[in-house]
Amino acid sequence: MPDRGGGPTGPRIRVGRPSRRVRTLLMTLGVLAVLGMVFTMFAGFWTDWLWYRSVNYSSVFTTTLWTKIGLFFVFGLLMAVAVGFNIWLAHRLRPPLSAMSMEQQNLDRYRMGIAPYKKWLLLGITALVGLIAGASASSQWRTWLMWVNGVPFGQKDPQFKLDVSFYAFDLPWYRFLLGFGFAAAILSVIAAALTHYLYGGLRITSPGARATAAATGHLSVLIGIFVALKAVAYWLDRYGLAVKSSDFKATDSWTGLRYVDANAYLPAKTILFCIAVICALLFFATLWRRTWQLPVIGFGLMVLSAILIGGLYPAIVQKFQVQPNEQAKEAPYVEKNLKATREAYGIDDSKVTDYPGTSQTEDKTKLRDDVGNTASIRIMDPNIVSPTFQQLQQIRNYYAFPTNLDVDRYTKDGKDQDTVIGLRELNLNGIPKRNWINDHFRYTHGYGVVAAEGTSADAGGRPEFTESDLPSKGDLGTYEQRVYYGERTTTYSIVGGPQKEIDYSDDSGEKTYSYKADSGVNLANPLNRAAYAVAFSEPQILYSGAIGEGSRILYNRTPKERVEAIAPWLTIDGDAYPAVVNGKIQWIVDAYTTTNGYPYSSRTTLGDTTADSLTATNDQRAVVAQQNQVNYIRNSVKATVDAYTGEVKLYQWDTQDPVLKTWMKAFPDTVEPKSEISNELMAHLRYPQDLFKVQRELLTRYHVKDATTFLSGSEVWQVPDDPTNKTGDAVPPYYLSMKMPDQQEQVFSLTTTFTPNGRDNLSAFMSVNAEAGTDDYGKIRVLKLPTSTTAAGPKQVQSQFNSEQDIAESIRLLRGGDSEVEYGNLLAVPLDGGLLYVEPVYVRGGGLKYPLLRKVLVTYGGQTAFEDTLEQALDKVFGAEGTPTEPPPGEDEGTGEDEGTTPPPTSDNPTVREALDDAQEAFEAGQEALKKNDWEAYGQAQKDLEDALRRAEEAQAAEGRGGSGGGENSPSPKPSPSS
Repeated sequence: MPDRGGGPTGPRIRVGRPSRRVRTLLMTLGVLAVLGMVFTMFAGFWTDWLWYRSVNYSSVFTTTLWTKIGLFFVFGLLMAVAVGFNIWLAHRLRPPLSAMSMEQQNLDRYRMGIAPYKKWLLLGITALVGLIAGASASSQWRTWLMWVNGVPFGQKDPQFKLDVSFYAFDLPWYRFLLGFGFAAAILSVIAAALTHYLYGGLRITSPGARATAAATGHLSVLIGIFVALKAVAYWLDRYGLAVKSSDFKATDSWTGLRYVDANAYLPAKTILFCIAVICALLFFATLWRRTWQLPVIGFGLMVLSAILIGGLYPAIVQKFQVQPNEQAKEAPYVEKNLKATREAYGIDDSKVTDYPGTSQTEDKTKLRDDVGNTASIRIMDPNIVSPTFQQLQQIRNYYAFPTNLDVDRYTKDGKDQDTVIGLRELNLNGIPKRNWINDHFRYTHGYGVVAAEGTSADAGGRPEFTESDLPSKGDLGTYEQRVYYGERTTTYSIVGGPQKEIDYSDDSGEKTYSYKADSGVNLANPLNRAAYAVAFSEPQILYSGAIGEGSRILYNRTPKERVEAIAPWLTIDGDAYPAVVNGKIQWIVDAYTTTNGYPYSSRTTLGDTTADSLTATNDQRAVVAQQNQVNYIRNSVKATVDAYTGEVKLYQWDTQDPVLKTWMKAFPDTVEPKSEISNELMAHLRYPQDLFKVQRELLTRYHVKDATTFLSGSEVWQVPDDPTNKTGDAVPPYYLSMKMPDQQEQVFSLTTTFTPNGRDNLSAFMSVNAEAGTDDYGKIRVLKLPTSTTAAGPKQVQSQFNSEQDIAESIRLLRGGDSEVEYGNLLAVPLDGGLLYVEPVYVRGGGLKYPLLRKVLVTYGGQTAFEDTLEQALDKVFGAEGTPTEPPPGEDEGTGEDEGTTPPPTSDNPTVREALDDAQEAFEAGQEALKKNDWEAYGQAQKDLEDALRRAEEAQAAEGRGGSGGGENSPSPKPSPSS
């Protein structure tokens, strides 16, 4: 048995120490690991700085960075000092050693254990709470900048008569300070109490007093500070009532004071403030009285008062004063909410006009010519025809178009033409061979604009392209066609170096190109290459021979991504759209300033309000919101992103918006004045969709100005579901050139419809002038239908289309074989007191993978038509005699009298007879093509048929003039409606 005495009894076994070489290796590895971590953090910082400098917005980076650093150190230091000082003070106030109880003997082990490390433990605790507090405070950089740069709104709230800027800019900062104070007080109380307990100032089981006088005084002061902060919170809560959200029978997002708030909660908060001040003074008084009796009584009184005065009393007022006579009690506050909400969302100037909903003209044929003057009806749906653009204009597999194309205006023959437009962007998935060089060096950009008339289609149902082919050519003239920045460009490219890029391909082969702009970050610097190799986790960037002098890396390439990075205080509209402006492709991005602190204005959730059937299938169209819950919004900035250089420009669009003015003070020289917008760019600016969707959602309730009607809920509308698909999401708004009843000429507009809450008939039609530069741009017009009428809403119109026997049979035939029918946008146009609905119908079939326009549905005043062309459908609905138009875009399945083309009569004139024989052959060829679902052959047959009928008509006319005989009674071929 070994000796258990105090010394060793045998030789000591020495544990071998690592050799010097091993120690050196371990130390080197440790240093390298630390350096690697440091360089990884540095790489993120350095690449961000390089990117902001490359886009000439380095001030945004530095302002944001220094603000975050300042908040981190100031509030981190304050928290560390507060907690550390109270730990130090509690240790200093520890009682002297005395006869120890069992409790103190147990604690003495811990005291002895931490004695050698007290300073390090204190530094560690304070550093930890300081880091956490600093990180939390740095996230409040927006709140700080808005508070320190706040600009007055020039409007006062109706309750406290304070400028709106107090609620929008000041109150959020005060609440942050209050929250920080509460956190510091609570952590200080916990830290001080634990220290006092550890060193005997507080006792739980020991005999005698439970706390020393020093501990009592120290903790009382800390609790008194907490209660004093609670008093401040009660005082701020008074103003918070003006921006408080609550459920109310009129709306689920009610904001502002109601009767019970003004007459119960407001005085209760004032009383509780006074009680909290008294209670805090009682805690401070323990420095002299050294007893907890009065503070505890005061604290209990405050808690009881909070329950009775702050909770029970308002409930009694609501139950016995408000509910028995709610409309009379709440009406004054509802009026304040109505006024504030309409102002905050820019709908206060909306014009609501009564509209009969039924036509005022008995002879509908007189309205036929009015249709063209009222609207340029778009039959090319930008959300349907993208696959058609893809099939006909993709040219190469490594190009692609966005899922949803855009609608813009371009001048043709001196007239504005609604145009469907898309860019031929890079599609990496279509590259023949995927590797790092191809993905990032050779295939770097898209090429060209493709555009088509929105109001017409060719004989085969295809778009009438106004800009097409590769390189693109057409009506848009000469412009830089290379697309380095686009909606589909989500990866980085390295350009301008020794590796040549594929520009485009034509009959003579591939063309190469080398990027010439100054966009992106120069990779010639080894430090930059190393930083990007780490930031992108791509070591090849560091040593690849494809990178050399002149190489630049392009990233953050989608338009919305660039604008959001440059202006992180803006909310970005979901739909960026391209336009050819002054020889360049410019992406136009609408941006919003928002706040959640507009008094009395009801809140809305941007993500939900802006969702519709398009965002449900394309998340790229979702709004990029800095804060999702808002109760004030302005389209204050129009931004452009150059598709070649990536240059971003921000223009001040709303010159009166105080929120934008505040951010312009915080980030000077980042937003250019409105006067810098060129006339060419102004021609393509439009009213943004997401703002319109927010406003239409608010107008479902806030179109009324009478408090009684608002409270009754009898006039609540809803945005109908999209009847053309089965997603169950809201119908999207549609761009359309049209005129409302009080307008003299057509303007580019954004339109939508409303139905009564829970019903499908039409209740209202809404339009906004979307044409920037016009006098009443942004003017909202609402046509309100009488509640006694049952004008058909979108869902009913779609159901009516599908239920009519002839139409249903035709659609069934269109779906024959492997064909699919796709319904386009259901457009509504006010016409002579009624609503004209037009819906293009597309077919994918016959081996084709893309939709072609085959039919047009039109309904007005109970009359419905389903014809090959819009003109024919309008003629049928209005009972007007059809006139020869362009050949039909597609087929009319069937062989009866109302289906297809009826063969023309015969004639004694040889020329006419020959032409009619050709027409008969073309007709039969078309019918045969229909049976085979061969749309290409059918389109050619229709062209041949039109040519034959034209020759017959010309020969007939010449005969009538005596040029070819036959007599005046010779039959004149009349094209059938489908020709």
